[in-house]
Amino acid sequence: MSLHRVSSMSSYEQVRGASPPRSEHRKMSFNPVGSWLPPAAQEEPAGAFTVSKGKRILQVTLGVIYCLFAAGIVFGYAAIKPVLVKEGVYKERCTVEELDKSERTCYEQELRLNFMFTTAAVATNVCALPVGTLLDKYGPRVSGIVGSVLLTIGALLFAFASQLPFDGYIFGYLFLALGGPFVFISSFQLSNTFPTHSGLILALLTGAFDSSSALFLVFRLIYAASNGVFNTQKFFLIYLIVPVFILLVQLFLMPSKSYKTVGELVAQAEDPSNGTEPADADIRDDNRLSRVREERRMRRESAVSEITSLLGKGADKQQKKEEKKKHISGVWGALHGRSALQQIKTPWFWFITLFTVVQMTRINYFVATIRPQYEHLLGDYDLAEHVNRVFDVALPLGGVISIPFVGLVLDNTSTPFVLGLLVTIASAIGVLGVLPYLWAAYANVTLFVVYRPLYYTAVSDYAAKVFGFHTFGKVYGLIICLAGLFNFSQSALDALTHKIFRGDPVPVDVILLLTAFIVGSALVGFAAYQSRYMARECLEEEAEEATEATIPAAACGES
Repeated sequence: MSLHRVSSMSSYEQVRGASPPRSEHRKMSFNPVGSWLPPAAQEEPAGAFTVSKGKRILQVTLGVIYCLFAAGIVFGYAAIKPVLVKEGVYKERCTVEELDKSERTCYEQELRLNFMFTTAAVATNVCALPVGTLLDKYGPRVSGIVGSVLLTIGALLFAFASQLPFDGYIFGYLFLALGGPFVFISSFQLSNTFPTHSGLILALLTGAFDSSSALFLVFRLIYAASNGVFNTQKFFLIYLIVPVFILLVQLFLMPSKSYKTVGELVAQAEDPSNGTEPADADIRDDNRLSRVREERRMRRESAVSEITSLLGKGADKQQKKEEKKKHISGVWGALHGRSALQQIKTPWFWFITLFTVVQMTRINYFVATIRPQYEHLLGDYDLAEHVNRVFDVALPLGGVISIPFVGLVLDNTSTPFVLGLLVTIASAIGVLGVLPYLWAAYANVTLFVVYRPLYYTAVSDYAAKVFGFHTFGKVYGLIICLAGLFNFSQSALDALTHKIFRGDPVPVDVILLLTAFIVGSALVGFAAYQSRYMARECLEEEAEEATEATIPAAACGES
């Protein structure tokens, strides 16, 4: 799953001191197909100032809590996999010879377990398409309810998988994966409950997503402590509390409509309609018309006062900060104003898509195969298990710790620099991942858990800066969808490792490393060239504007 990192203040651009075009006040859409379908009637977003402060705090708190238990639990696969192996899941796929050898897992069992995770990882990313459509059309409450239903189905299927006439493990894990994005993405709008603290709220939600993978780690520890008495079935039956909790919160506390963004609030405050409406023409009595307009004016002044209070005194300062970020990025606005189809045809889209395909495949492949990889590299099952346990703890912890640092890097460095940093760290991970030393394993895990949130956040940041917010849902959704579909290649990588290279993960890791380096270097080179070109164009435009400004001044001086 990937984080959509978009500044809640970014929609604030070009709305102060002018009456901007209507499109400039549009909120960012998560609907990847919105403009390709006939327009549907939608509810108007609500301003957060219409809800009490206490209720908004409770909404954010509960949103973070249910994201912690539901948003990305399937990415804790490395933690739950040993439990599934001990319970004999897919062991019937092993041959008699393999069972006689007392192998911990056989090839077909390993392949099927990894395929379960691969399917879930693909579904999580492809799911961005229907989630965006549903969220834009029906609002966050419906999206959250759908997520709770999917999580319920997934938990029940996984709990009774061994008793079902079909493969309940794959379908159960699939539904758990589908439920996460519906719950998580619909919670993004909570950042607008307190616009001046939107960054903190997004960080809390993101941290909850990253930490949710630790749920299976906790289960594995309880499973081990109880000697298997607290098994998978008992865990997932208890887990049903989570979707029920989400359903109740959505029905009785969460808003049915997304809260208005800063841009929409500013547009409402600066509405030049002066309290007149078309319905006024139907009122014949002048006294009644005056009373109606006066009441409307008072309500509007009250709303403006509430909006001003909600935005805080630092709104203008925040706007200047956002403008500085745009300038630093070097690529801001590269394709803004173009249609999604025009953007998709450019190298900007295809370079980032290829890079995302390769890196996402590498990330999910490592998560799925960390134990067998290090069992072969270190030549010791116990050491491999130790590395696996370290990884299980470090993955959620690294995601949470890295959040503020990721923000600092993205906000204070150029996009070409960030892309270069991604390629450098990914290459270092690739090199460390083929070294047969325990210290290299520790270093690899440490870099990986920091790189993963940086990578996902940087890709969405790139999409927002290059393609713009009006097409963000379509273009970014397509990037993640294509990358997710290519994750099915993990089964081929597993087959290549076991069948061709006899369990040696190094050749496949080297192939992925070289592919990522070549594609990543091409992306960095292209972005750096375009950044310099855009900077040069900007300087030329400024020079032309300066020349045009001095000519009239000279004429005035001569007269």
